[in-house]
Amino acid sequence: MSRFAAVAFDLDDTLCRHDHDVDALYRRAFEEADIDPFGEPDQLWPLLDGPPDPDDRVGYLGAGFARLAAQHGRDVDPVALAAAFEAVADESRVAYLPGALDALAAAAAAGPVGVLTNGPEDRQRAKIEALGLDDLVDAIVYAGDLPRRKPHAEPFERLTAALSVDAEETLYVGNSLSYDVAGAHNAGFRSAWLRASPDDAPGAYAPDHVLDSLEEIPGLLAEGPEADGGESGDGAAAAEAEEDR
Repeated sequence: MSRFAAVAFDLDDTLCRHDHDVDALYRRAFEEADIDPFGEPDQLWPLLDGPPDPDDRVGYLGAGFARLAAQHGRDVDPVALAAAFEAVADESRVAYLPGALDALAAAAAAGPVGVLTNGPEDRQRAKIEALGLDDLVDAIVYAGDLPRRKPHAEPFERLTAALSVDAEETLYVGNSLSYDVAGAHNAGFRSAWLRASPDDAPGAYAPDHVLDSLEEIPGLLAEGPEADGGESGDGAAAAEAEEDR
């Protein structure tokens, strides 16, 4: 018996990632905008300010292109370049992360399964369909279409209502500390942080569980309720390790 009555997942960089040829996509954006190319994708990503803004992805990318253009001494319209990048991107070009399908199967064996994404349905629907997630989960909440997104509690409350479960019995798995972990805690969920690197630490956040791969989900769910013990589990150990650094 699993310690959780239900499991829910973030979508981007938790269950799936883009499967584009990023270099080709980058060049096509310059062609679409009729701008001579400069820089490389690996130079652009660090210049973006935090997670994408679901309400203004063009402005979000445009700010990064503006910084990159300044570094290369180029006078261009960064918003036009960002709009071109968005125009040539294919949201259906996604692939599951390693262990995602096994994690979804293990979650389904434990109880209802949900997906909660901060993106709006008109952007995320293509990913859901490409992955066949409709057949694998019981509810999907698109927080980008709600008045408030993660880390606010409202999207999580919508999800528990759709799954007919209690928040404190639900595990939420996501890759973002400030959106997924913080939001899960605000809503009374248990949280599992999928970190990008074993060297990453939770800092001021305290996820209940820290994962290096979705391949760890079946083992986590297989542990009985007595394994929880009312403690913060892996999150507490990770926080202590960070304090010792």
